[in-house]
Formats: sequence, structure tokens, C-alpha cells
Amino acid sequence: MVGRKVDPVWVLKVSVIIIICAFALSFATTAFSSRAHASTGITSGEPSFRNPNAIIPQSEDIPRVDFLSFAQKFIRTTGIYAFITNFGDMAMTPSGDEMEIYSWMKLVMVLVGFGIVYLGAAKNFEPLLLVPIGFGVIFANIPFAGMGEPGVWNPELMMLEHQGFLNIIYNAGVGNEFFPLIIFIGIGAMTDFGPLIANPKTALLGAAAQFGVFATFLFISLSNYIPGVNFTLLEASAVSIIGGADGPTTIYIASKLAPHLMATVAVAAYSYMALVPVIQPPIMRALTTKEERLIKMKELRPVSKKEKIAFPLTVFILAILLIPSAAPLIGGLAFGNFIKEIGVVARLSDTAQNELLNIVSLFLSLGVGSQMTPERFLNPSSLIITVMGLIAFSIATAGGILAAKLMNLFVKDKVNPLIGSAGVSAVPMAARVSNKVGLEEDPSNFILMHAMGPNVAGVIGTAIAAGVMIAVYGG
Repeated sequence: MVGRKVDPVWVLKVSVIIIICAFALSFATTAFSSRAHASTGITSGEPSFRNPNAIIPQSEDIPRVDFLSFAQKFIRTTGIYAFITNFGDMAMTPSGDEMEIYSWMKLVMVLVGFGIVYLGAAKNFEPLLLVPIGFGVIFANIPFAGMGEPGVWNPELMMLEHQGFLNIIYNAGVGNEFFPLIIFIGIGAMTDFGPLIANPKTALLGAAAQFGVFATFLFISLSNYIPGVNFTLLEASAVSIIGGADGPTTIYIASKLAPHLMATVAVAAYSYMALVPVIQPPIMRALTTKEERLIKMKELRPVSKKEKIAFPLTVFILAILLIPSAAPLIGGLAFGNFIKEIGVVARLSDTAQNELLNIVSLFLSLGVGSQMTPERFLNPSSLIITVMGLIAFSIATAGGILAAKLMNLFVKDKVNPLIGSAGVSAVPMAARVSNKVGLEEDPSNFILMHAMGPNVAGVIGTAIAAGVMIAVYGG
């Protein structure tokens, strides 16, 4: 038999015969058992083929369903029925007000989710972020699916029952500081601080970009004079940090100061991170001249290994001494970068910047997307937060560019102002956009490494800004 070719048709026939025989044997056994019970007068509640009204054991409490009621119930549990009917449920908005949620609102959010997926998959706008965020939005708004359900507390078992898997992900790491800190470790392991060490003055551009954070903090506070708008200083702090285009930091500060706004500010921050290639170039071109965009910067000096090892430790020690509230974020960044630079724990470094970062980013994005539900986004407060976040990001971009132009008035070696836009902490997206706009003016002018200086400085700067707000208002 070894090596003999088996006819697939013969195998199929034998399989069908075996299945038919097994079914017939099962049918005959059940029938004989039912007759035996009937002849002996035993009524055990087991199904009988002679009794059409028999009830399956342990199903006595389940209501009988005829064909018509079965069809009606099936139709009422379809997504089509759920989306076209106008039923409404009450839900709580981030501001604490009750809002009636109609079925069409969930349909709108599902369409928004598909739009986000389209931007990531078809337009290549940070697909690693937008694709899972988009699917998280879709999952959370599917009628009757329950993937985002918070669950019901069972006091006897001391646990949540019927909890959706998206809610499990959110509670596990998005609604606290766990996922953001892991992300910072991964970012640190991926980041090269060499350009910043080689040209320290570019750190000023990263600092200047934080002007958008504090300017928006002021605008949010002043918006309380608008009728119907009411933001506290804690909420203003969480919203203003969107200007740094740093999703993990936004989640971190929101978990500390305004947990009820986390969904709105996190989605806004990640959206603006992904839309850096769309938002920044028009601002860059509007604030710079052609001559400025053509400025060629000197090649950066080589940075020694000792400098690269000492830098994260120095930054971390300064954070501990001066801004302890920012130490978790900066510490995660420093730790990830340190294990990368020392070279003796390559496996840890590779894990932090690849498998670990990818897994946590996937869960974080799904968890963020799951919070995009109608009560959280289809209300005036969320609209104001989204608009203010865009203003914050735009001001941060402009602040870095204008700081570079100002710097050129005092330095001998001119700085291309385009790298100032990289002062926001979207690493390395903002640096790539600066380089792309520069190449459009002069295909031989590569400013990517120069832009990485303010870009990594922006990561540190946004973490410091968040730490300052937590220290001042979080106590």
C-alpha cells in the first residue's frame, strides 16, 4: 500500500457511507430507548419520537418558538434592522450629561471606522495606527455584538460577566498608564539620539514646539466663556497635550487628570499623529520662503558610543531631580534607549522595538478605537476638543518653524526652518515630512538626520510638559 495513489472519489464515498451508518445507528438507538421507556411507563423527560411535544432535557425554561416567531426574532437581531430602526438608548457623555443614542448614530460611527481604515490601508496614512483604530471603531459599534460591553458585576463570583473583549483590552492597559509606558520603552529602543547630541541647539526647536501645548491650554481655559462650554483646568491640561502629537503621553496625562476624556483626546492625538503628512506641509510652506527651504545644513559630526550611553542616563537623572512626575515617561524612553546603546542585551532591545512594541501598539490602537462611540463623539464638547487639538498641533508646528527662523538671526551656520516642524513628538513621522518637503525644493538636500534632532527633543519636551501639568494640577 505504500506509495499507492489513493482515489479521492473513493475516499469521499467511503466517508459518506460511514456518516450515514453512524446516523442510522444513532437514530435506531434513540428510537429503541424511547420505546423501552414508554413500555415500562418511565417518563424521564427525555425526547421521544412518538411524542411531538417532548422537551429537550434542561431546556424547560426556554420558550417555545414557532417558525413565524423564529423568523421575526431573527430579523430583529440583524444589523440591517438595528441600523434602520429609530430606537434609542440613554448613555452618558464625557461631560456627565445623558444623551439618547439612536440607531443611525451607530451606523455613522461604523462608517467613520471604515473611513479610518481607508485612510490607513489605501492612503497609507500611518496604517500601523489607523487600521487597528478603525477596526476598533467598527467592532465597538456593531449592534448586538457586545464587543465593547463593560460587563455586569457578579457579587457572588466577584467578577465581571459578559464583558466584551475590547473592554478587557481597554481596562488592561489603555485606561491606565501600562500601555503608554511600554510604548515609550519601545520608542526609546528604536530612537537614535545621535543627531540631537551632535547638534544640541536643535533641542530648542523641540522646546519651542511645546508652545502649542501651553497656548492651547490657555485657549481651552478661555473657551469657558462660550455658553454651554465648561472645561476644568484638569481637562484643559489633557486636551492641550494633543499639540505634541504624542498619543502615549496624551493617554498617560488623561489617565492622571481627566479619565473621562481619555477616549476623545486619545483618538484626536492619534488621528493628528497619522495626519502629520497632511496637516504640516501647508503650514511649513506658508511660514517659510523658497530660499529658506533651500538652506543646506552641514553634515553632523560623529557621535561616540560613550555619548550615546551617557545621554539617556543624564536625561533620566535630570527628570528624577527636577520633574519626578515626568520620570515614568522619560524613564521608559531612557531605559529603552539605554538597552539599545549598551549592546550587551541585544535580545531585550530587539524585543522592545519589534515584537513587544507591535503587540502593545495593536492592543492600544484597538482599545483607543473601541472608545469611539456616539455618546463620546457626537456631542459639542468632543467637537471642541477635536478642534482645539488641531489648533494645538498647528501652533506647535508653527512654533518650531518660527523658532528656527529666529535662531538663524543669531547663528553662523544657518538652520533650515523646515526641521522646526519636526519639534512635535511624532517620531519619526514629523522628521520624514520635513525631509520630504525639503526634497521637493531640492532633490539633493537631505535634512532627515537634522530633523531627527528636534523630533526626539519633542518627545522629551512633550513628556516634560505633561509632567509639569501633572505636578501642578494633579496634586
